[in-house]
This record gives sequence, structure tokens and C-alpha cells, in this order.
Amino acid sequence: MTQRRPPSGFASQRGAAILTAMLTVVLVASLAASVLWQQWRAVEVETAERARTQAAWVLTGALDWARLILREDGRSNGAVDHLAEPWAVPLEQARLSTFLAADRNASSEDVTEDAFLSGQIIDLQSRLNVANLAPAGKVNEASQMAFARLFEVLDLPDGELSAMVENLRLSQIQDSSAENPNQRSLPLAPQEFDQLAWLGLSAPTLARLRPFVTLLPTVTPVNLNTAPAEVLYACVAAFDMADALRLVRARSLSHLTKIDDAAKASGNLSAKFESSLHDVKTSYFEVRGTLQLEQVTVQEQSLVKRDGMKVTTLSRRRSAVPAGAPLQ
Repeated sequence: MTQRRPPSGFASQRGAAILTAMLTVVLVASLAASVLWQQWRAVEVETAERARTQAAWVLTGALDWARLILREDGRSNGAVDHLAEPWAVPLEQARLSTFLAADRNASSEDVTEDAFLSGQIIDLQSRLNVANLAPAGKVNEASQMAFARLFEVLDLPDGELSAMVENLRLSQIQDSSAENPNQRSLPLAPQEFDQLAWLGLSAPTLARLRPFVTLLPTVTPVNLNTAPAEVLYACVAAFDMADALRLVRARSLSHLTKIDDAAKASGNLSAKFESSLHDVKTSYFEVRGTLQLEQVTVQEQSLVKRDGMKVTTLSRRRSAVPAGAPLQ
């Protein structure tokens, strides 16, 4: 028998059909993958937005809680602030469910097992205030001397201090024609600590100064009950570092009730304290809160002012912390 051959062009048609089928499968798979990716991305965005909203809610609650602590402290002992008071005790990292479980109205759905909260209240008048250096464009010699002593004990360059003082003075000038005959551009007045770089401070200097220096809206004295030894040494002209350390040890046993107690506590009876430079109470605080929610860590720093029983939030700054980055 004679074997019948397939019609001419049959093999090529079959190959084209197979190729078309393969292309169709690839196209469908690509579309399906694209749809799945878009759905996954939408879920991720929704999860991140939910985490952001929850973090904002919790940190706002933490700020309100801190303000309540400061208000109650002002009610009970408004004349003196020291490091043995409740506001000075930091909140170590704790599971958020620990707090919510105490609320009988909180359902199990409200308790997030992977949420951790920590925070602290910092006395900003335990630091030297940059605003004291050149109020209204005039250099304050006592404050300049205090900063010079701080730069000395921290082994920081004097040139950067000189640049900061002069640029800060110029930034306060309203009429540049009289004080700026060359009409060079005046530096911007900084509004927060990190912006002191505008005045000529380098990044290493800023990092070294951060625990000892602040920038507040008004001129403020140093709280002798809360300032570290470096700041005490800097703001008291008659002190050496040994006097500052003795004062820190003495106040840990019994806090100062008035600035005149500081001379006896330090052992340096020749030291002079002035109400314009020194105090034993505080008006400005920083409230720090850190929330770790699943894979998201959010930090918030708030500047608050206490005036008697009134505690006002002046500014808030919130930022996400990258995984593995140190917490400030």
C-alpha cells in the first residue's frame, strides 16, 4: 500500500498553532502575575497605611499621657523639678497589650501582640540654650562664656563656637543695612537643634553637643537639679569639674529647693548663682515616644511648655526608623 503524505503546509500550520498556544499561555501567565502583584502591592500599601495610622494614634495617646504626668507634677510640686520625680522615669520598651489589657473596655481585637511602646520625658532646661547667646541680636557675654567652657570640656573647636555666635547674632538682625555694610546674605535663624549646622557647626560637633545643648523659643536658665556635670561646670564660672560632680552626687541624695543651696551642696561656697542663669524648676520639656509595630518603628519628639497647670505642645516631629538603625 502506498503511504499517504500529509497535505502540503500541514506541518507549518501545526507549528504555528503550537506557537500561538504557547504565546497565549505566556500572555495569560503574565497578566495573572501582574494582577497578583498589583493585589499584593495594594495589600502592602493598605498594611503600611494602617500601621502608620495606628502608630499616630498610639503616639498621640502617649503624648497626652506625658502631658498629664507633667500637669500633675505641676499641681503637686510646681516650685521644684528634679530627677526623682515620676516624669523623669523613662518608660522601657513594653508590649502595648500590657496597657490595653488593663482597660476592661478593650476587646481582644484592640490588643496588638507585636506592638511595643517606649518613651521618656527630658528636661530641656538641663542643657545650655542657644537662644541665650544672642537675644535680639546682642551677644550675651555670660552665655558665651558658658558655651566656651562647654566647648573646652568637650574638646570642641573654638572656631566653630565663634562662627555660631556671630552667625546667630546676624540671624537675629532685622535691619541688615546698618550691621551688614557689605550686604552679604544673612544666615537663617535656626528653629531646631539640627539646623544649628546653618550657623557653622560640623556634624561631629553637633553629635557631641546634642546631650548638652538645646534650642528653645525663649531665653531660659539652667535647672541645677537636672543638668549633667558638664553643663553645671559650663554655666557656673567658679566651678571646676570636681565641684560639678560633687553637686550631682549631693542632689541625688537630696534635691535643691532653691539655687542658694547649690553652693553648699557643691562644696564651693564662693560660687555665685543668679536667677537669670540658674533655677531649680523647668518650663520646657521634650517628650519622646517610640512605637515598634510589627515591622515598622516610628519615633516622635514633641516640645512641650508647662506654665503652672497648663501644658502646651509647641511642636511635634515624627519619623520612621529604618530597620537596624539606632534609636535616638
